[in-house]
Amino acid sequence: MNSCLAQPHKEYSIKNKRAISKYEEAITAYGQYNSSLALVILEDLIDNEDEFAEAYFLMGQIYTEQDNKRKAISALEKGLAINATIFPMGYYMLGESYFSLAEYEKAEQAITTFTRMPKDNPNVHYRAQLILESCVFAKQSMKYPVPFNPINLGTKINTENDEYFPCITADTKTLLFTRLLKDKLAFEGTHEDFYITERTEVKNFNEGWGQALPIPSINTLYNEGAPTLSADGQTIVFTACELPGYEYGETRTGLGSCDLFYSFRTKSGWTPSENFGPGINSKNWETQPSLTADGNTLYFVRGKKGKGGKIENQNIYFSYLMDDGYWSEPSEIPGFVNTKGREESVFIHPDGQTMYFSSDGHAGMGGLDIFVSHMQSNGDWGRPENLGYPINTSANENSIQVTAQGDIALMASNREGGNGGLDLYSFELPENVRPRFVNYVEGYVYDSNTKAPLDGKFQLLNLSTGDVVAEGYSNSSRNGYYLVCLPIGNDYALNVTSENYLFYSSNFSLINSVETEPYRKDAPLQKMNSGATIVLENIFFKTNSANLESESFIELTKLTELLVKNETLRIRIEGHTDSDGDEAANLKLSQARALSVKTYLESKGIIASRIESEGYGESQPIETNATPEGKAKNRRTVFRVL
Repeated sequence: MNSCLAQPHKEYSIKNKRAISKYEEAITAYGQYNSSLALVILEDLIDNEDEFAEAYFLMGQIYTEQDNKRKAISALEKGLAINATIFPMGYYMLGESYFSLAEYEKAEQAITTFTRMPKDNPNVHYRAQLILESCVFAKQSMKYPVPFNPINLGTKINTENDEYFPCITADTKTLLFTRLLKDKLAFEGTHEDFYITERTEVKNFNEGWGQALPIPSINTLYNEGAPTLSADGQTIVFTACELPGYEYGETRTGLGSCDLFYSFRTKSGWTPSENFGPGINSKNWETQPSLTADGNTLYFVRGKKGKGGKIENQNIYFSYLMDDGYWSEPSEIPGFVNTKGREESVFIHPDGQTMYFSSDGHAGMGGLDIFVSHMQSNGDWGRPENLGYPINTSANENSIQVTAQGDIALMASNREGGNGGLDLYSFELPENVRPRFVNYVEGYVYDSNTKAPLDGKFQLLNLSTGDVVAEGYSNSSRNGYYLVCLPIGNDYALNVTSENYLFYSSNFSLINSVETEPYRKDAPLQKMNSGATIVLENIFFKTNSANLESESFIELTKLTELLVKNETLRIRIEGHTDSDGDEAANLKLSQARALSVKTYLESKGIIASRIESEGYGESQPIETNATPEGKAKNRRTVFRVL
């Protein structure tokens, strides 16, 4: 409420005491939050005193607050024409109204006039400068529109209700979203629920979706909304808000306002949702989460409740999973993303380096626009880029999601031709605002003998640096399935473990990958029985040498951990070569390489009596030596349980 209008003046632009008395009645009604009565008084007043500038300005302010832009503009223009010096903010409000209606030339004229006036409110002048920048941007963007052809996802997903906040797995086969439902039993007659749908193997993203179904183990008559789905579809993080007298929903408790909750997918369905607790949540407003593909960093929006319960200071925060299993204290993301305005709908792409979000604090078309920002080498987020017109308009755009491959985006829109209310649409993302292409590795973890699916822990590491790129768990309730996103351009090592089993190791290269198909890697695990053998896929030697390459230390560390954990386990390291060169030399080389691994394990504290080593040269091939691929398979290091 603007103080210069909400209180009586010592002097007015007119002398009519009866009119002034009526105006002060309108001020009183407005101060008591009775805007309707104030407008009735003001309309009657200006019928008899049409040169009363203050009355027009107060009408303009009320209509602005009611989002009736046309009436606000009419009142403000009349007041400014009578006496602009009484209420300089009138030019700002006029420019803001024209800007919201996408009348950028008129908005620019009004705001320019306002900026030439005395600066008594730095925050308003900051916003005025932003509107000027936005007018320039918007006019230029409309001259050069970006390609945009949104396609409705169809009636198996969209209904006459509102559907919004989509999120999708890395394989683009599972889609989760929020639907607003009418129900007399719900608070205020409506509530939000989650729906999920899966699609069959089809090339066209918009085809093959099944009927969207609710998630009964999470949904309640309260509100569940703004979800994020993990890349493998096994974890949901979502928002639930406190309702007066109703708390956060059945079985849920919170810390204040809106909180973040999580649920895991199991054999029997989704687990009861749990609050993240004070490590993430607070008495403030936490919402709209986005989880990185590796599951180790959580981005979300935090706001603070201001006067009248209005949410203020909305910015994007992040928290990372620490070594002790707890989440770090949330911090605002560093860099150029957060503003004095409002940030919403954060989405971190599976590449971990590209963030999409909505904001009204950067130059745009009006309302909330969608932007993209890229992480810099120092960890800061770079200057955002507007996705352009007509993806962004003078209305609010938000809740964008982008596939792992980076070419398709999802958003909610109430455009003409839909099924009613907000519908979900897909569209091809312009090249200049796409993330890095991200492929994914998927497979099944199972018992190599019985083929039974296993709950296993997997780690993917960058072979050149040894850094853990991603880790997670296979899910026996989904036949031991696992999925993890990987940016192309690196060599990777895969290690899989499960209780009472030997670990599995493999490696693969995405350095020169141009494949759009996922990389398939199953992990058959062997029981820790005598005679069981494991090929150590990630042991590397220099050519014709027994000197270990540095990339081998990842695998050797895993083998060391296995031996430390199982103190009675005895093994034999076995070396093998291909048939190139002299047979005797190959035998000697294989023996030296096996011994090199044994020596390394001993240097890490493993008792020598627990380890044997033997070399077999070229005598035990497992593939033909007639091809390069076969020779590569035959050059191997194996450990055998004794």
